[in-house]
Amino acid sequence: MRFSMVAGEASGDLLAGLLLEGLTRRWPALQTDGIGGPQMQRHGFQPWWPHEKLAVRGYVEVLRHYREIVGIRNALRERLLADPPDCFIGVDAPDFNLGLEETLKARGIRTVHFVCPSIWAWRPQRIHQLKRAAGHVLCLFPFEPEILAREGVPATYVGHPLANVIPKEADKAAARAQVGIPAGAEVLAVLPGSRASEIDYHAEPFLAAAARVQRARPGMHIVVPAIPSLKARIEHAARLAGLHQDIHILDGRSHEALAAADLTLIASGTATLEAALFKLPMVIAYRLHWITYRLMKPKALQPWIGLPNILCGETVVPELIQSQVNPESLARALLDWLEAPDRMAAVRERFSALHELLARDTATLATDAIEKTLQG
Repeated sequence: MRFSMVAGEASGDLLAGLLLEGLTRRWPALQTDGIGGPQMQRHGFQPWWPHEKLAVRGYVEVLRHYREIVGIRNALRERLLADPPDCFIGVDAPDFNLGLEETLKARGIRTVHFVCPSIWAWRPQRIHQLKRAAGHVLCLFPFEPEILAREGVPATYVGHPLANVIPKEADKAAARAQVGIPAGAEVLAVLPGSRASEIDYHAEPFLAAAARVQRARPGMHIVVPAIPSLKARIEHAARLAGLHQDIHILDGRSHEALAAADLTLIASGTATLEAALFKLPMVIAYRLHWITYRLMKPKALQPWIGLPNILCGETVVPELIQSQVNPESLARALLDWLEAPDRMAAVRERFSALHELLARDTATLATDAIEKTLQG
């Protein structure tokens, strides 16, 4: 049996890799191919294109890569139609995957979409395309299947696989030893993003804010997990910020960085949920090209951009966007946490409850749903 899959960025590659654990347990001889990254390749996945090709966010940013992305999708579509898989699984990346899934489903190929698009946050009309595209949707959050059922979209809540990967009580001392940080130090994790455009927008203000916090809290260590291909840009931003000591720029290893930290400054995205599962107080920040922001802002249905706040239904951690993403504002928000230990303890308890809610046997539940889809 053969499945084709598309995961368009680091977070999708991580989710797809966790899914493949369950799929390959159920079907040991399963062949998988398409677009993906190293986490998928660990389970025998054969990449036809690297997932970094699709790691672009925002209207303006996509336009710069539009011809290449459309070319990849057209070539992938023709290849799949010429040699159909038993199932196509689109992992997140709805702008790329849903149109592709529509075509494949119309030609009789079974389709599954893993990660419900955030129709509850913005672009609710996308549910109609989802209905045309996906034979089944695997949902990460418990409230999503009911929303989809109203429009006749088959869906299953499978929990969030990260809630099983991330321990409910991280070994902070071990993580610090692995990174080379003293056990008793204060530690700030800085995660400016996993895309080149995010590093361009976030690295300098994030690291300048970290430098301000370090000056206010002598002895604080800064840990920054970096995609290897983007590490040089982060090192440059650190030099500009004057961070010369007690800074640790890692090749990847984001979970080690979060496990070692007391607090994080983090770009909005899946990483914010990872930080919540590590029970970290955080400051969420995000900047986009101003045209992209102007186009996206009216479509928002939620008052928040960060998953921890969306899932909790209230502002439990601060969010700074666009012009607020400056060193002074970011540093002040971080110091506000450090000066309020009771507030930090309360948010850790809130995130512990969230962890319990999201922890399910995701790989098995998702594999069961896919098997039923194949049988249908």
